[in-house]
Amino acid sequence: QVQLVESGGGLVQAGGSLRLSCAASGRTSTHYAMGWFRQAPGKEREFVAAISWSRGNTYYADSVKGRITISKDNNKNTVYLEMNSLKPEDTAVYYCGVLESLYSSTLSDDPRKYYYWGQGTQVTVSS
Repeated sequence: QVQLVESGGGLVQAGGSLRLSCAASGRTSTHYAMGWFRQAPGKEREFVAAISWSRGNTYYADSVKGRITISKDNNKNTVYLEMNSLKPEDTAVYYCGVLESLYSSTLSDDPRKYYYWGQGTQVTVSS
């Protein structure tokens, strides 16, 4: 079993910053990468960024490039999402998910390829 716990969300004014964390526990040795997605009310889950565990390769959605940075701490099995210059349209519940090495060898923006979603953390950006 794998558990993912997101944290770090909150209410911030436009232009502000937040740092989200996703801590993985359980059987993590088979994980190829971790990804962050977000979902606003009434909208589909949207890819934000992903990072591979071994090489640290990264992949970003065009909408967040230059404002958001994904990083990892292998010792802590934790992935971070540093978000700067936040906009009201960044408001959503942010989730992390796992790309299993058995099924994936490249980073992906397709949520259907991810497993073991966490409970999410709410990010609200006020204008």
